[in-house]
Amino acid sequence: MKQGDDQRRQGGAGWWTRERAQLVAGVALAVLAVGEALLRVRGLSMEGWGSVSDITPAATRPPSGMGPSAEGVGSESAAAGSLGPGGVGPGGAGPWLSGLVLPLLALATTAPLVLLRGQRVACAALVSASVVLSLLAFQTLTAAGAGALLLACYLAGRTGPAVAAVAVAAPYPVMELIGTTGAATTTHTLVLACLAPATALAAIARRARAEAREHTEARQVIADSLLEHTARGERARIARELHDVVAHHISMVAVQAETARVSVAGMPPAGAQRLSAIGDTARAALTEMRRLLGVLREDAGASTAARRPQPGLGLGELNELLDEARQASGTGMRLILRGTPAALDPGVELAAYRIIQEALTNARRHAPGAAVDVRLDYHGQGLHLSVRDNGPGPSGDNIQGRHGLAGMRERALAVGGRLSTGAAHGGGFLIEAHLPGKQTP
Repeated sequence: MKQGDDQRRQGGAGWWTRERAQLVAGVALAVLAVGEALLRVRGLSMEGWGSVSDITPAATRPPSGMGPSAEGVGSESAAAGSLGPGGVGPGGAGPWLSGLVLPLLALATTAPLVLLRGQRVACAALVSASVVLSLLAFQTLTAAGAGALLLACYLAGRTGPAVAAVAVAAPYPVMELIGTTGAATTTHTLVLACLAPATALAAIARRARAEAREHTEARQVIADSLLEHTARGERARIARELHDVVAHHISMVAVQAETARVSVAGMPPAGAQRLSAIGDTARAALTEMRRLLGVLREDAGASTAARRPQPGLGLGELNELLDEARQASGTGMRLILRGTPAALDPGVELAAYRIIQEALTNARRHAPGAAVDVRLDYHGQGLHLSVRDNGPGPSGDNIQGRHGLAGMRERALAVGGRLSTGAAHGGGFLIEAHLPGKQTP
């Protein structure tokens, strides 16, 4: 919920920034357009962008070769023509008309950027219509007006329908092909015929690319969510299986061991001790399983399982593990340490502890009565762990397919180490693991 609010706030801030940028650009272009128009009225025409005489409406202009100095027309008629209602001569109303029409045209081509900031398609349509009117009817256009048209085409392509953006830019290639503009604005029309459609299409392409990127990100988020939900469902299924099947059988082992120890009369003390050890081992396994279930079940409360730190390579923990194995098998167990014990990553220590635990279990199962040496060699690169027994060694069956050895190898690989198993020199079975040291930031 908080992430969604942050995204909405960021989107609102971006919208405000874009609106403000359009407002500033529109005001700047309007000021430049009006200034350019006033300069033209004063006769300070800018090269390549028309002059004061260009604002005469095309319908009132004399045909080519029929100007005031044409043959057969006297000076009086020339003067009258220059003072006519459509003229722009210095003695008539032309300069005043020029001073009114040209700034209004400049405002018409730029003001929609300021007045219609929230309706960019309508803004682009008005700007384009004003530019077309300026080119066709008055044969003039300011540089700021051309810039306003390109900006309006870009904004329409980014935010409006693609058809509308193309329609806004379409009149200029048509005008250039038909040749409806005069000689004074041929260059203007050619430039706009090239740039206006290109700007609109570039904006449309950029918007399409942004939308495709957003859709890809949305699909990735959905895929990640589905994967996470699948993983949660799988963890819940594993937790149910452990609780319903494995935990039930281990509980039965503990109950039957205690029942046999109490109910059988005349049992030797050694047998009663063995049954008590079986019950203690089963209860310890149940505690470990409850803690695992508490990790797998996301909805587990604080009372689900007893929480305690995961085992590691502490001397007390290793001695306790070897004492339990020694009592269960009745054989010799030795713990050999070399080097200076150093704190490893918790995951590495847990992996080493589980490898030792599984190796001792395998020794009791496959080499009963054999002595076992557990060696921990600390060095600068990490830990070299080895567990060796003096039993008969590996048999002819495929030891690589045993689940215990595969689990140990997976634990070593999970923390960035490696594990090897096989016959030891001089007899017996050897398990070696090389685990990495503590990672320094």
